[in-house]
Amino acid sequence: MLAELDEGLAGLLLARSVEQFLYAEAAMLDERRYRDWLAILDDGIRYFAPLARNMRRDRLGEEYTRQGQDLAWFDEGKETLTQRVEQIETGIHWAEEPVSRVCHMVTNVEILSAVPEARHAETVEVRCRFLVYRNRLQDEEMLLIGKRLDTLVRDGTGWKLRRREIRLDQNVLQAKNLTVFL
Repeated sequence: MLAELDEGLAGLLLARSVEQFLYAEAAMLDERRYRDWLAILDDGIRYFAPLARNMRRDRLGEEYTRQGQDLAWFDEGKETLTQRVEQIETGIHWAEEPVSRVCHMVTNVEILSAVPEARHAETVEVRCRFLVYRNRLQDEEMLLIGKRLDTLVRDGTGWKLRRREIRLDQNVLQAKNLTVFL
């Protein structure tokens, strides 16, 4: 009974730690603290948002495009994410001048697996839902809703985002551009 209680408490603490990481990340993006956001990305990050296709029921396994094989909204690593941040920070990025007001909401956070690694680091697979609202100028609005599958790695400094797959629940985006980070 005591071992189950310890395991349950450890699971709760892990879940709380992961949730707080995701909420802090959302705040960084909302507050335009992009350098802080880059710092929580693992150097080997894969940031991937496949395109959604309308499929018949018997072909649902083909609904989303494949990483490295098909087109995607995003299929980036740390270098290109850093370049995007640098471009936004120039102040002459047409799609972000004037800057957007953005609100990230993260919910339904579930830990799918947790694997201990050497020296007390662990890898955690996390699934969550998100809603991102963006308003720019007087009347430009964008609402992005979807699911994410994240891989987080914890080391001596805290959590790092190693992989993010973003599945938007739209297959056609009505937005004029897609400059927000999800």
